[in-house]
Amino acid sequence: MRLKIMPLKKSFSVHRVPLILFLCQLMSALEVPLDLVQPPTITRQSPKDYIIDPRENIEIQCEAKGKPPPSFSWTRNGTHFDIDKDPLVKMLPNSGTLVISITIEGKAETYEGVYQCTARNERGAAISNNIIIRPSRSPLWTKEKLEQITILKGQSLVLPCRPPLGLPPPIIFWMDNSFQRLPQSERVSQGLNGDLYFSNVLPEDTREDYVCYARFNHTQTIQQKQPISVKVHSMDELNDTITANLSDSEFYGAKSYIERPPKLLSPEGRTSHKEELRENVLSLECIAEGLPTPSITWTKEDGELPINRTSYTNFRKTLNINLVSEADSGKYKCTARNPLGFVEHTISVTVKAAPYWITAPKNLVLSPGEDGTLICRANGNPKPKISWLTNGVPIEMAPDDPSRKIDGDTILFSDVQESSSAVYQCNASNEYGYLLANAFVNVLAEPPRILTDANLHYQVITDRPAMLDCAFFGSPIPTFKWFKGTKGSVLQENTYIFHDNGTLEIPVAQKDSAGTYTCVVRNKLGMAKNDVHLEIKDPTRIIKHPEYKVVQRGGKVSFECKVKHDPTLIATLTWLKDNGELPNDGRFSIDNDHLVIMNISDEDDATYTCVANTSLDIVSASAVLRVVDRPNPPFDLELTSLLERSVQLSWIPGDENNSPITDFIIEYEDSLHEPGIWHHHSDVPGTQTTAELKLSPYVKYSFRVIAVNSIGRSLPSEVSEYYMTKAAEPEENPTAVEGIGSEPDNLVITWQPLKGFDSNGPGLQYKVSWRQKDGDDEWTSVVVANVSKYIVSGTPTFVPYLVKVQALNDVGFAPEPVIIIGHSGEDLPMVAPSNVHVNVVNSTLAEVHWEPVPPKSIRGHLKGYRIYYWKVKNSSKRNKRHVEKKILTFNGNKTHGMLPGLEPFSHYMLNVRVVNGKGEGPASVDRVFNTPEGVPSAPLFLKIVNPTLDSLTLEWDPPSHPNGILTAYTLKFQPINSTHELGPLVDIKIPANMTSLILRNLSYNTRYKFYFYAQTSAGSGSQITEEAVTTVDEGKMAGVHPPAVGADKEIHFATSPAMHTSRPTFYKVRPVNPRIRNVTAAAAETYANISWEYEGPDHVHFYVEYGVAGSKEEWRKEIVNGSRSFFGLKGLLPGTSYKVRVGAEGDSGFVSSEDVFETGPAMASRQVDIATQGWFIGLMCAVALLILILLIVCFIRRNKGGKYPVKEKEDAHADPEIQPMKEDDGTFGEYRSLESDAEDHKPSKKGSRTPSDRTVKKEDSDDSLVDYGEGVNGQFNEDGSFIGQYSGKKEKEPAEGNESSEAPSPVNAMNSFV
Repeated sequence: MRLKIMPLKKSFSVHRVPLILFLCQLMSALEVPLDLVQPPTITRQSPKDYIIDPRENIEIQCEAKGKPPPSFSWTRNGTHFDIDKDPLVKMLPNSGTLVISITIEGKAETYEGVYQCTARNERGAAISNNIIIRPSRSPLWTKEKLEQITILKGQSLVLPCRPPLGLPPPIIFWMDNSFQRLPQSERVSQGLNGDLYFSNVLPEDTREDYVCYARFNHTQTIQQKQPISVKVHSMDELNDTITANLSDSEFYGAKSYIERPPKLLSPEGRTSHKEELRENVLSLECIAEGLPTPSITWTKEDGELPINRTSYTNFRKTLNINLVSEADSGKYKCTARNPLGFVEHTISVTVKAAPYWITAPKNLVLSPGEDGTLICRANGNPKPKISWLTNGVPIEMAPDDPSRKIDGDTILFSDVQESSSAVYQCNASNEYGYLLANAFVNVLAEPPRILTDANLHYQVITDRPAMLDCAFFGSPIPTFKWFKGTKGSVLQENTYIFHDNGTLEIPVAQKDSAGTYTCVVRNKLGMAKNDVHLEIKDPTRIIKHPEYKVVQRGGKVSFECKVKHDPTLIATLTWLKDNGELPNDGRFSIDNDHLVIMNISDEDDATYTCVANTSLDIVSASAVLRVVDRPNPPFDLELTSLLERSVQLSWIPGDENNSPITDFIIEYEDSLHEPGIWHHHSDVPGTQTTAELKLSPYVKYSFRVIAVNSIGRSLPSEVSEYYMTKAAEPEENPTAVEGIGSEPDNLVITWQPLKGFDSNGPGLQYKVSWRQKDGDDEWTSVVVANVSKYIVSGTPTFVPYLVKVQALNDVGFAPEPVIIIGHSGEDLPMVAPSNVHVNVVNSTLAEVHWEPVPPKSIRGHLKGYRIYYWKVKNSSKRNKRHVEKKILTFNGNKTHGMLPGLEPFSHYMLNVRVVNGKGEGPASVDRVFNTPEGVPSAPLFLKIVNPTLDSLTLEWDPPSHPNGILTAYTLKFQPINSTHELGPLVDIKIPANMTSLILRNLSYNTRYKFYFYAQTSAGSGSQITEEAVTTVDEGKMAGVHPPAVGADKEIHFATSPAMHTSRPTFYKVRPVNPRIRNVTAAAAETYANISWEYEGPDHVHFYVEYGVAGSKEEWRKEIVNGSRSFFGLKGLLPGTSYKVRVGAEGDSGFVSSEDVFETGPAMASRQVDIATQGWFIGLMCAVALLILILLIVCFIRRNKGGKYPVKEKEDAHADPEIQPMKEDDGTFGEYRSLESDAEDHKPSKKGSRTPSDRTVKKEDSDDSLVDYGEGVNGQFNEDGSFIGQYSGKKEKEPAEGNESSEAPSPVNAMNSFV
């Protein structure tokens, strides 16, 4: 069974034509099988005009087929060629091909001539074309002596080539002695005849090696002409000798350098004629001389040039029209034009035609008694003559055949018999060539046969045409039909296309087109059929196309191309670059459906195509990679229009590297004043390449240009030439002029000197002028060198001055400068502030008042007033000690100020001073003031120790800042239940001299919140809070109280009797600061149980984060199911330290502190598969046998109504713990959510009130951690955290729930089993 891939074929429907023509067309499509008798058919022959290489053996081809196999014979020049008589000629076996051996002896010229082959068998004879054998020739140039050509500049020149005649004609080109092609242009070009034409010569045309070469392709040889020497002179170069040898006319002609209108060099005259054969290339040429060089244009009279077939070569001097036909005949006009005029030439074109087929005769297969037709129609210019031959003999000389009738270009056959079989030749000829065609008439009686292989499998892509072959043969001509499926009906033409050769075409194949198709052919002699199978496949599609990329040079790019194809086909993905293979470069890599290019260069700028193909189809998608980079630097900087204060700079932009240039930055260097330093001058849009630059005087400029695009800046261009501007007077004066005295008797005048660039000339100096502002003095001036400071001595203290500084150079002065006001030097203030008094606002704030000093006593710029204050003693302790002074400055002319941040209950002193630019004046008289008491700070700490069943011990330290005399402490506390509801608040006053307290008569196993603060006469201070829990009643109503600890004072506060018998009323509050604490971990080898305590709002979702301790890896996060306060971590590494923390999700998220735990060491393993050990298999068999015996015994006893001893004991005690265990009970590390526990072990709703002994039973809270310990005796430690959760099993207490936490006993196991 063969698989056939479906090619795409052109479809043709069956035409409705007359019966004879239809039969002729149908039979022409039929191939006669070679096992049937048939006349010869020529299958291969040499070309009509056969040019051979004389250095190689001659092979004249003639191959034919037929039944019986044909014999071959040859004629040469019209007579029989007896190959047996020539030892150099032999015919190949089973072939008519001749091989003439001339490489050792013999000459090719001996075998020139016209050869024809005849293939013959008993049914007829076929003949080949007349094959003309000619050896190729590449003759040498004739010897000639070439004189140097001397010509004046501007004249026209033609260098002749005149190559030797060769076979075939050579290809002509001009080169120099170095084998470099001579440059050609609109001025200099080569004609169709090989000559080299100069429209006008220039001095650069002078050379001694104009060489014409002729290349003979058939023999792969090149011949060259003698070099031609050309010397181009101008009139000034002509010496007396040359001038003396020129005639008057020649001398006059030598003046032809002047411009002139065009004149044609080829062709000559105003008209010419050109003849060309049909389907050849028509080449028309016009070459003109003139100065300036003329340009050529082409037109066609009474018509348009064919757009799709017209092209121009040789700088539009040659017009080419491909595949000419008779319609291209006409007149073509070329026009040579320059500014001085034009010249025209008309070429009349006639298109002739060698014979060409309209209808070539086709082989005809007929059955005895049938009719048929051979048609031979040809055309040409002139019209060809049609002649017929039979078996290679003119039909007029052939034996008569009553079934044959000749009617010009048609032969009619009627009632043919087997003797009518023959080969007919049709010859169509005119003066330009001939056509010869063989067509046989074969008379056969043959039942139908199908030539296509049986059971072919076709595979076609959906929505593509399917072509199912059914090639057949028979005589008479069979008819054919197609069926689908085993019981299918005949396929109809409205859905399918039936081709003459039996092929069934499905124009658009769909999934339901798949199946088995049957072709049936019949004639009067029999019937044949064949099955073919069609499979429809999904098309290959590119579901993600590569995308356009813009990448900077040196970067990396990745193209993605995802393909989806039929799963039964194998798809291959290939990447192409500009439709060629990818470079063999390590920078290119293909990873699945990605093409990655590293270190991108300019050569990578291309179109990349991914091609996905299967055996049935091929799809592709392309994307462009645009490689961009910063621009290349501009070049060829040029300075023009050089003026005193401006210059024009022009440049040529560098390559923009695929990113348009947006700007040019122009920089300059002043090599006179700041050599090596480049300054920004101006920016120019990227579309400009020139800029008018404003210049300053006395600067030695050089410029450079930087190009900018979206990627960045280019490197700077090369530096331009230098340009020095003339000197001028300064245009600016110094800036930042100030007059400030450094001493009480001087004035220091400073300024920012001009830069050298701004000096505008040599000899830069400054004229410094000053005078007192309030006096009538004249200006005092001094000229100083290029400095930035001048000191005026002997001035009065702090007097205002008018100051100005003017720049000047050797050319002149700058404009009049701006006058500023300065002051001579300051001195310390002379007077202290008076009438200083203090107003105490509160315990930490005081207000100070004073009177300002007289302005003249300040002797400088008033900066403000400064208060010095310090704490002298503490009023409570009465001990004097020096305290560091503090300073507050009040800017400006203030008369009061506030002193914040004072300590309450303290003794302070202060004084005030005035401040100017020189410093502080004398201090005022010291003033004393006291601050009153304030509220104390919070106690240093509050801790709760020694929790017992009904008491807690509190310890604290006094506040670090009492801010007065402590009068008492206040303690407030209230109970908190598990849902964060607050109970009644108890308030206790404690003497100020106490630092500890014992609270009695508290409820056991209850959390309390404490609020604690100190008091002075000013009020209560900040409070400190803490929480603690009393212990569980382990004695269960035993009435044993732990003894008091130490000598701490005990507080017994009165409560109502109900306080100990029922829970107080609670008020639900939202904790201010929710928190997670007491995170603990119980670890095994590869897992750990994490538990914690939470205080805060309800409905919080927790998460556990963990990681290897000491590593920098990110925390791994696990979400806790529900709001439970435990979680199991699995998959841990044995013997590894882990860090863990617990957090809450949501906006109010918070995280606990970290805890560290270590997993247990890994257990050693022998790596032995126990299931394959013999002893294990034997043991398992024994156990299975024992269980089987036990089952039999149990079954017998149960049928007898008996009970197990264990069962009897169970019935007697009714122990609720003896219950069937689940499969996962007792497995360490397996947990259920609180929700599932609540469903599985939901307690009864009855009796859920808290007992009077204040113990918390299990059913009181589903969230109790006791549920998850190994017993029911878990405890809390001092800070309220749960302990004993994973401790060993202790003495069993009565169960409070529905299930036991013990490991399953054998009794339980047996009970579960039964």
